[in-house]
Parts: sequence; C-alpha cells; structure tokens
Amino acid sequence: MDRASSPSPASHRAGFACFVGRPNAGKSTLTNALVGTKVAITSNRPQTTRHTVRGIVHRPDAQLVLVDTPGLHKPRTLLGERLNDVVRTTWAEVDVIGFCLPADQKLGPGDKFIAKELAAIKKTPKIAIVTKTDLVDSKQLAEQLIAIQQLGEELGIQWAQIVPVSAVGDKQVSLLADLIAPMLPESPPLYPEGDLTDEPEQIMVAELIREAALEGVRDELPHSIAVVVEEMLPREDRPKDRPLLDIHANVYIERPSQKGIIIGPKGARLKEVGMKSRKHIEALLGTPVFLDLHVKVAKDWQRDPKQLRKLGF
Repeated sequence: MDRASSPSPASHRAGFACFVGRPNAGKSTLTNALVGTKVAITSNRPQTTRHTVRGIVHRPDAQLVLVDTPGLHKPRTLLGERLNDVVRTTWAEVDVIGFCLPADQKLGPGDKFIAKELAAIKKTPKIAIVTKTDLVDSKQLAEQLIAIQQLGEELGIQWAQIVPVSAVGDKQVSLLADLIAPMLPESPPLYPEGDLTDEPEQIMVAELIREAALEGVRDELPHSIAVVVEEMLPREDRPKDRPLLDIHANVYIERPSQKGIIIGPKGARLKEVGMKSRKHIEALLGTPVFLDLHVKVAKDWQRDPKQLRKLGF
C-alpha cells in the first residue's frame, strides 16, 4: 500500500540527520542547541570535530539523531583523507542532510565544493540552513537566501527548505526540528528516552579536554592536538555519598616545541585546561572528578597510519 495514501497522524518517526558545511559553519553549535546540552565540541577554531558525535533530540512525535561529521575540506594529509571518507559514508546513510552556510560570509569555493558533492547524492532530502543570523541585518540575510537558492538551481539541487537560524540567539532552532521531523521514516524511537548521545563516555571526556586545550592556543593548528583517556576508574575506599572518579588522560602533540605552549609558564596553561575541562566533565558525568593530565609528543602523528590508529582514527 502506498505510504502517502494512508496518513496516520499519530505515527512516530525516527531517523538520522547530519549537518554538513565547511569548517566553522556552526554545525556543532547547532547540534548542541537542538539537543539542549553540550554534546559536540564547539570551538572558534575550524576543524575541531573529529569523531562522529551524535546528538539525540527527543520529541513526542519524533526522535531525531544528529550525526555531526567533520567539515569536508581538500585533504592535505592522510588524516584529512580519512576525515573526508567518513563524511561521504555518513551522507549516504542519513535520512536528511542539513547544509550549514553562515549568514555573515559570502558563498565561497569551499561551499561550492561541498554543494557539488551534495548534488551527487540524489535521494536524500537537503535543507539549506543559514546559520549565525544574529550577526547580519535583514538586507544581508535576504541576499544570502537568494544566493543559496541560485546555488541550488545552478547545481540541480532541489532544497527541501531554506531556513535561517541563530543557535546562539535560539532563533528558529525548534522550527528547524519541526521541519526535519516529517522527513524522517516512520519508526519507534531508536534510542532510550534519557540518551543524548551514543558516544562512549571516554571519547566525550577526551573531546572536552581537547576543547579546553584548544582555547587560547591561537597560533597552533588545532589538528596538532589529540587526547586519549587512558582510564576512568572510581576511586576505591570512598564513602557512597562522596564518590570520586579518577581520570588519567594524555594530551598528544606532534613536536617537542609545542609542549611548552600547551603546558605554559610554570604549568599554568595546563592547570587551566585541567580546571576548565574538569567542570564540563563533572557536569557531563554527574560526579566529582580527579583529572590527571600529561602532555606527550607523538611525532608527526597526523601522517603516520600506526599512530592514527593508536589515537583512535
């Protein structure tokens, strides 16, 4: 029987959507705004999301699972190539693709590069999401909406919707979820009610440490930092009402010269990284944490397949 001819308004929908866009287009911030909690790392440095972080939006009528892929870019290293493969595989498997384009930047070669790739994926519905609308006036926004419409026509992409949002100002974020929900297949929820992400806790903790380590390191490429959580163990001999979780983590960099930058004068920088990330980790896990951080050099890890595997890529 044709699905369209038998409407059942009470049916529940569930499925996967991913946000794509060039680095720093506001994908992670949007994921966090939709889920209502911090699940993807956000940093004003491009190229910070590496793992496919999934945020889960629970609604009475639908469950939307957000897959946050790394930004697609022209690869320069082995890591770059692997990231791009991850992106294309993800696009082919989701129910809806949201293409994030910042309102405050004219469409550039990076956007066209991604749009061409999107045009090749025929079946998946695509929503153009104009992000960061809080940074522009209505005239600039209107110009961007027209430019996006034209880009679709040039490449033969039929946008299912074009939606302006501001994740920071929380404008139209719930409208975006309203538009995506009907595009998902009919299905019972895919994840239990309380779940916000299916990332293992250790990976999320590593990402929070990495985000804190990136802040303030203006001159170094974010890609030079990888974090591995070696172990997370409840401290023994603690009273039930005063638990403590011991977390031991290594921050890996590529060159000895970067060590001083991360550690800072008299260890001040590393201490701050520890304090900042510990606050977020405790909020995430809901328990007091003792965080033990060490900085190690893994020479040129981005170009070495063995090291990439060891660091989880």
